[in-house]
Amino acid sequence: MVDRAQLLEAALDCLAEGIALADMEGRAVFWSRAAEAITGHTGAEVLGQPVRDALEKLVVGGARQWTTLTDTEAHAGRGSLVEVRHKLGHTLPAMARILVLRDGLGGRVGTGVVFHPTESLDALPHGQCGEGIGVEASQEDLEDRLAAEFDDISRGQLPFGILWITVDQSHELRKTHGARACEAMLEKVEHALVNGLRPGEEVGRWGDDEFLVISHERTPEMLAAHAQVLAGLARTADFRWWGDRISLTVSIGAAQADPAETLAQLLERAKGAMISSIHAGGNHITPAPWRHECLPS
Repeated sequence: MVDRAQLLEAALDCLAEGIALADMEGRAVFWSRAAEAITGHTGAEVLGQPVRDALEKLVVGGARQWTTLTDTEAHAGRGSLVEVRHKLGHTLPAMARILVLRDGLGGRVGTGVVFHPTESLDALPHGQCGEGIGVEASQEDLEDRLAAEFDDISRGQLPFGILWITVDQSHELRKTHGARACEAMLEKVEHALVNGLRPGEEVGRWGDDEFLVISHERTPEMLAAHAQVLAGLARTADFRWWGDRISLTVSIGAAQADPAETLAQLLERAKGAMISSIHAGGNHITPAPWRHECLPS
């Protein structure tokens, strides 16, 4: 029989926010799946360690500004904007807050740290103004948007890139659980991806089991870092089918548009990078080489 602690851990693992729980000695006793996805650090690397030490490594500039374990500063530090350093080296803005955990009698039993990625307040715009949040799109809509974006970049307008995404488990799930299960899983992943889009971005189905994201990240490095965030959100999508909890991962190819190529060549580069991610074992992001690097010498 599942005990109460297991039920609580399962419930916390369903949340998109990263959650770290520390005991009265300040040592990490819980590190959620979302925390793993956002930071790249597994529970095995964090659990049992002083949570303050772990956060010092994960937060650019140190964590003391918002992790003092007192009631007063816990309330004052709610909603602080920090820069989280991912294990792979890139950083992303996140809203973080600290919670004092109490038992039924009001006694303190530990501390919780909750954080989630967010758009930096002073970041340059990634998309066109006035478009609001990112949206889901049909394949026909994506084709029209791609054509328009490619026309813009050929005239020196805002740079853009694409992320070609496939869910690593889709083929096996379709085979073992059927088409309905696979479709439900893809809808779950798509909703998770939408939550990670920046203003002006779009995501939509691209074929039966794949997705395409149109992004206005300004460099290949920023596009790859954004792909890491989306991959983490896909991993935290809690998919269950007839009581079975199925872990999900994605393989992504990231290609920054080059005005010297055609749209078909851009898509081929993204698809080739996605296939390389699959061949790397899945759960992987591969930046596509530039067009001239793909040409035979």
